[in-house]
Amino acid sequence: MNLETSLPLPPEPLPEPGAARCPGPSTRDIIIADGQEVPPALIAEAYSFAGDADIDYDRYTSPDFMAREFTHMWARTWQWAAREEHIPEAGDYITYDIGPWSILIVRGDDMEIRAYRNVCLHRGTQLKRSDTSGNAVELRCPFHGWRWSLEGELSHLPCRWDFPHVKDEEFSLPQVRMETWGGFIFINLDPEARPLKDQLGPLAEHFSGRWDLADRRIALHIQKELPTNWKAAQEAFLEAYHVYETHSQALPTAGDANAQYDIFSDHVTRFVHVIGKPSPHFSGTQTEQELFDRLRVSPGTLPEGRTARSYAAEKLREQMSADLGVPLDMYSDSEMLDSIEYHLFPNMCLFPGVSLPMIYRFRPIGSDPSRSLFDLMFLKLVPPGTPIEHPPEPVRLTVEQSYAEAPGMNPGLGGVYDQDTDNLALQYQGFLGSAKRGQTLGNYQEARIRQFHQTIDQYLARP
Repeated sequence: MNLETSLPLPPEPLPEPGAARCPGPSTRDIIIADGQEVPPALIAEAYSFAGDADIDYDRYTSPDFMAREFTHMWARTWQWAAREEHIPEAGDYITYDIGPWSILIVRGDDMEIRAYRNVCLHRGTQLKRSDTSGNAVELRCPFHGWRWSLEGELSHLPCRWDFPHVKDEEFSLPQVRMETWGGFIFINLDPEARPLKDQLGPLAEHFSGRWDLADRRIALHIQKELPTNWKAAQEAFLEAYHVYETHSQALPTAGDANAQYDIFSDHVTRFVHVIGKPSPHFSGTQTEQELFDRLRVSPGTLPEGRTARSYAAEKLREQMSADLGVPLDMYSDSEMLDSIEYHLFPNMCLFPGVSLPMIYRFRPIGSDPSRSLFDLMFLKLVPPGTPIEHPPEPVRLTVEQSYAEAPGMNPGLGGVYDQDTDNLALQYQGFLGSAKRGQTLGNYQEARIRQFHQTIDQYLARP
């Protein structure tokens, strides 16, 4: 009551939409409390409320919507097709497929990288089969034997006397826009596309110095088919909100509701959630020693005065430095432990951390809205001067197989990925049968999903 007027006090104003946060220390608070120097990008913040309307399920299930994605988005956006280490030598090639298009990426005799439409100019046969790589001295059609140099110039066609209308200078292989960044090879099917740097935006600055992914090599590459739309598959990895139910075993050791979400640009978003601190949802009690034991980094007694988080990071530095042959003293506890995930539109996730060094890619399989291919790649740090060599071949998994079945995959982490994608078939069936025709997103924790769809809409709105 207001004692002067005896009238009720006005109600407390409601927070602005998107302003509410999980009570308690934030991810940024925890990282700063570690007391270590970190890259400025790690504690940068960039969020603004972008609406709360439902996301229509037809965006995931409609063949017509998928067709518009192909013509208006996939045909006009930069997308990573390979790593430079896939083609380290002259004559090396690799194919990349998206929707109806196949791209042939080649290292020429001059050691330059070029990307071509993977199509013979005679009668349209693919020059190399989809999802293949290898080495060739020339590019030769398997149907009639027309040949091109690695630099794309027509070099031979059988019975040339029957083709007086074929002019060599008019029959060079059409090139596709190609640029490299961070050891990745990007392509864009739009000849009028703006430079890759425009799409990378702040990513190029953030992933510099010790976060430069050109200084890493592929340790393991898994490809798994997922029974859902490519967007839904990707969105399962764009928020930590699902940890509470999907990964409930992690609540004693991982932050989730207090994760940080950032929208740096239309094409670049991020989340950071901490490891080595319990979830705000965790209602049990545990000592720092018990927390350290649950992290399973190393057996042993926690030294007096140390936190489980700091000691786990220290032990990881020792172990991984010895295994990799790379000094890790400059990496903070957060970089050693935490899940730091950037998303580059349309389909790439990048982790700059040391113990969680993943790269994700999500693509539709053919023109079926209910099928997608998930590339899961682990990039390890290597000593300076390590030569670029061919990486291990991808391990292809079916829908039914566990990630843990891939040789070299940590079984525990494989189980976590199983949890991540086991819900996807159930979700897709729900898309098809729901009376409520859209998903309702959280204002903050699922903001990256909303931004992702808004950027898709920007592409679809272009003529």
